[in-house]
This record gives sequence, structure tokens and C-alpha cells, in this order.
Amino acid sequence: MTSHHDLPDLKYSRGDVDGDDGPPTGVPTDDEASDSDDTQNDPGHIPLRRSALTAMKEAKAKTYGRGYLTVCAPMVRYSKLPFRELVRNYGVDVAYTPMILADVFKHSKISRDMEFRTNTRDEPVVVQFAASSPVDLADAAELAAPYSNGVDLNCGCPQKWAISEKIGSHLMEEPELVRDMVRQVKARTGGMTMADGEPYPVSIKIRVHPDIKKTIEFVKRAESVGVDWITVHGRTRRQKSSEPVDLDAIKIVKENACVPIFANGDVFSLEDADRIVEHTKADGVMAARGLLENPALFAGYKHTPMECVQKFVRLSAAYGSTHFIFHHHLMYMLESSMSRAEKKTFNILSSGPAVVDYLQQHYGIDFPSTI
Repeated sequence: MTSHHDLPDLKYSRGDVDGDDGPPTGVPTDDEASDSDDTQNDPGHIPLRRSALTAMKEAKAKTYGRGYLTVCAPMVRYSKLPFRELVRNYGVDVAYTPMILADVFKHSKISRDMEFRTNTRDEPVVVQFAASSPVDLADAAELAAPYSNGVDLNCGCPQKWAISEKIGSHLMEEPELVRDMVRQVKARTGGMTMADGEPYPVSIKIRVHPDIKKTIEFVKRAESVGVDWITVHGRTRRQKSSEPVDLDAIKIVKENACVPIFANGDVFSLEDADRIVEHTKADGVMAARGLLENPALFAGYKHTPMECVQKFVRLSAAYGSTHFIFHHHLMYMLESSMSRAEKKTFNILSSGPAVVDYLQQHYGIDFPSTI
């Protein structure tokens, strides 16, 4: 069955990134996760982190001939702690949090508790913020820095609400503002020394311009204030995800950049990743929709293996994921293995126990009775 790559549930609004529909449910009961390790606010639980750049260098040395890094993209609602831990079991080197609104994060403890949960296994993790103000971004980055391996500025979200608030891909027309935001984060975190003695890293995630010369100039300005790496989505802000990614544009950016470049867009298999790196010479690839559909893609699986589904259910129960997120992740993971009739049945299941019963009955997956 052909996998459907246009996922309408990835559409979101400010309300989606301000917080979830409700508080987490469930209790940690599985040995794959524990609440004693799930905190960001107690420094006694989270040791000082290494720089993401150090972690990347170590990971690249262990790619077993692959020669490039693999990254889990920031996905609103979806790239949260249980999913980040899951994909690290299947070849992901670096994982991003969902995009978080910097102004809400800095003012709201509820936002900080809901939007960024971490533990000692969640490494390296990069916190991505959306911001239109250098002060907002620097304030949010300063709060997140002790519990993360780096921070990223979203310059790529193409949705109308984001552009109207002058965040996301709106920033592709504001190179000086982006330059100032990177500079202020660097200045604010400059006194912080990470566990490896390195400074706290700052990256940006961008799209390309119709005129690639503008993108090259954009990158140069960010480099001038010390941006540490850049992820390039190979579409303009007005292109739909159904249009092919422009690998030549990413290649040109890579040829003109002095910092590591990660290619983003149309990564749905390990073969896609290999092909994109071969064409662009990028330092790594970032996947979003491909990992939602198959969290094991970087391990070479064509479809989500049942052991991966089992791991995700256990992690979600242990960390207390909301039913909405838990259910939708599984809808994506199982899409290619279900018939249309099976999807209709599975997609209307309204509780965690109902989902677990379905998986046990139809897939023979065993779960502890405590789930």
C-alpha cells in the first residue's frame, strides 16, 4: 500500500503550540521510563549537558560507514519526550523538541512544564523556539539552556498564523532580525560553560528563497554572529509539501556555507537519506513526516516494525502521553499495514485501553497488565 505523506494533522495554530488539550495522563510503570528521571526543573536530576556539536561529532564517528548524521525534526505535538526516546532506538543521532513559542515559554511555568520535558536519556536534544523578538528568544534560551544541548530558531514554519505573527518563515525576509536574535542568544548564554567546556550552541532552521542568492546572503549573516549549524528545508515558504524538495538549492547553500548544513525535506526512507546526502553533500538529514510514519526508517526498516509499536506504547504509558498524541502517533505508524476498513475501526478508538486491546487482538502484541 502506498504511504500517504500529506498529514493534515500537522496543521496547527498558536493554540496548538501554547499547550496540549489537557494534562498528561497515566503513571510511569514500565522500566523503559521512570518519573524520577523525567524532570527539567531540578538540576540534581539532570547533569550538565554537553554541547550538541560535541555529541554530533561523536555520533558521526559512529555512523558505521554511513558518514552523515540523522536528525528527528521539530514537530508540533509529536516530537515530545516518548517519541524522541523511541527514535533514538532506531538510529536517530539528534532529536528536536516541538516548536515552542518563546514569549509564552518565558512567561508561563505551565508552558515550560508541558512543552519541554526531558531526562538523562534525552540527549542530545535541541529546543526549538519560534520568536519575533531577540529579547524573547534570549530569555527563553537562557531558561532552556541548562537542560538542553542546544537551541534552534524556527525560520521555516510556512503557516499563515505564524507569518501573521511575524515568526516562522516570515523571518526569511528579515535577515538582520535573525542575525540579531542569534547574536543576543549567544551573548546571553556566553557565560555558560557546558559539561565538555564548549559554549552553548545556537542553530537556525530555514527555507530557501526563490532567488538562492538571497538564501546564501541570509546564511552568511547568521554565520557572522556565530550560528553553529543550519538546517535547510529545500522548499520556499509558499511551496506545498506535495512539491518536490529542491536538492540543488540545498547543495548550493552547502557549497557556500562555513558551518554544518543539514538537509530537510522528503526523507521517507534510508535510501532517500542516502540519495539526498549524495546529491547535496550535506552533513546530515532531518526527517519529519517520514519518522512519524516509520520511526525506524534510519535503521533501514521499510515499515514500522511491531517491536517499535510495542516500545512506543510502553513509553507513552510510562511518560503519561495524552490520548490524542498517543493515538495519532499509532495511526501514522500503522497506516501502511492497515486496510481501509481497519483504519476506520482503529481511528475512532477513544481510549488508551481500547487501543491496547486492538493491538493485542489484531497484531498479537503483548503488553504488561499495568499499561
